[in-house]
Amino acid sequence: MSDLDIHIPTAFDPFADANAEDAGAGAKEYVHIRIQQRNGRKSLTTVQGLKKEFSYNKILKDLKKEFCCNGTVVQDPELGKVCV
Repeated sequence: MSDLDIHIPTAFDPFADANAEDAGAGAKEYVHIRIQQRNGRKSLTTVQGLKKEFSYNKILKDLKKEFCCNGTVVQDPELGKVCV
């Protein structure tokens, strides 16, 4: 038999980072912005995953001024602090 260099690719898990133990609020550098459609033109936007050293209240204040909207910071037991 001849010696061939055959490279067999290993299994790749795209969700391995999400299932890691240290994947808490602010652990990664991802900021999740979700838009949930309500009735007609109304919608609900949530922002989550900001670093813990940032002040959610100051960011929310600037967002409210920029977009002329209302908002609040909610403490969720699973997700941590969420701007709604």
